[in-house]
Amino acid sequence: MAQVVLADVLKHYDTLENVTLTGYRNPPALNHVSLTVRDGETLSVVGPSGCGKSTLLKVVAGLEYPNSGKVYFDDVDMTDIKPQDRGVGMVFQDYALYPSMKGRGNLQYFFEVHQRTQEEMDTKVRATAELMGMGFELLLGRIPDTLSGGEKQRVAIARCIVRDPTVFLMDEPISNLDAKLRERTRTEIKKLLQKFNITTLYVTHDQQEAIFMSDRIAVMRQGVIEQVGTFDEVYFNPANLFVATFIGTPPISIVPATLSDGAVIIGAARLPMPEWMHAASLPREVRLGVRPEGWIISQNDGAGVPVNVSHVERLPTERAAFVSGTLANTTVRALAPLDYPQVEKVWLMPDWERAYVFDAMTEAALHVPGVPELF
Repeated sequence: MAQVVLADVLKHYDTLENVTLTGYRNPPALNHVSLTVRDGETLSVVGPSGCGKSTLLKVVAGLEYPNSGKVYFDDVDMTDIKPQDRGVGMVFQDYALYPSMKGRGNLQYFFEVHQRTQEEMDTKVRATAELMGMGFELLLGRIPDTLSGGEKQRVAIARCIVRDPTVFLMDEPISNLDAKLRERTRTEIKKLLQKFNITTLYVTHDQQEAIFMSDRIAVMRQGVIEQVGTFDEVYFNPANLFVATFIGTPPISIVPATLSDGAVIIGAARLPMPEWMHAASLPREVRLGVRPEGWIISQNDGAGVPVNVSHVERLPTERAAFVSGTLANTTVRALAPLDYPQVEKVWLMPDWERAYVFDAMTEAALHVPGVPELF
């Protein structure tokens, strides 16, 4: 296996016509990205569409070359090495199987191109089929058009494994599957990654998938990696407002607040300022972040900030409900018991020990609460 290191990688897609005397006209796809994927770990990259996730994979694979910066596998500079010489296995969103070849042919093709013996091909295919688990042998004699989405993805993964890659790159590999099949397939992929202990960079738009699949998560925005860490680290200790709002379902509630004369002013309500805010030397204008579980909800007049309820979403499998409404022109969601009644108004008070504070201008985190003992 190998540790993958990106060192200050810059990637532009501007043509020469778009380059002016003062530099590039369009923002870079990767803006001086530095990232380390540890030997044997699975690191998921998440972020909104167009943030640079797929470009990051292409640069590691050698399908795109950076304008500046370096890519290393362990201590070996791979920046200018051709894709076929990097020892990378890549799994795409659309499977990219050879349609005229059966499953066995898809697995053998790499060895045929490199003029390996039939005995070696048979040995590698047989060993890979055993590793892929029960029923995979049956897929070797079928062409891709006769396979389901999950079966195609299994063949695509096996085609990578048979080459003994040092690095796995997965670009939203199960996003084309329906919900039930996606859940089963991601479980199979997770087992395979744990079995082979292959260094893996996994791109997905689904944060739940990222949490399940990976050891760590990298959150990207506009070509920049905003934060890298375990789920607990990025969820409970976000580096900035973007990370806080991107990670978490339902998302964190962000409301504008003014700190003045010992009070936290939200809309027309004045709440007593907690002790830690007095000692924190915070600016006057901030953004207050409260996750659904961080609200204290009440039906009693005056116990917090009044919120008109738009709806109550009940999740029987979670034995909980989310009460939604609008506060300071912002949608807020508060966690409540499953049998919470459908009322017109509630009063919400932040649990100050779970509240986040962000700079109103820079969006930097000014205060993050400690990780609960539960975690």
